[in-house]
Amino acid sequence: MPRFAVLFPLALLAACGPTPPPLVTAPPPPVRIEAGLDRVIGKDARALIGLFGTPNQDIREDPARKLQYASGVCVLDAYLYPPGPGREPLVTHVDARLPTGEDIDRASCVAALSRRKEAR
Repeated sequence: MPRFAVLFPLALLAACGPTPPPLVTAPPPPVRIEAGLDRVIGKDARALIGLFGTPNQDIREDPARKLQYASGVCVLDAYLYPPGPGREPLVTHVDARLPTGEDIDRASCVAALSRRKEAR
């Protein structure tokens, strides 16, 4: 019993030591959408069809979908993925290129395709 009597106060002192600070996690940084791409990023297929018209290509590979719009100015590929199980796919990324295959500013292509539809 004497050993226990000596160790018990030490155990109590150890239990009274400093507690680690609570773990605080920062919220995820906001997604920064390049100016001009806010018209397509986060939108569903219906919104794209409303903005650009019928796509030139509609490729589905579950769970992804790619809508491609082409004009004499540029080609835009919009990639849609569901944000969660059973949810409607939304545009998460877009690529843009000239008809010759060279890169072009994505926002400029969105603007050109939008004007093309408005001119119809």
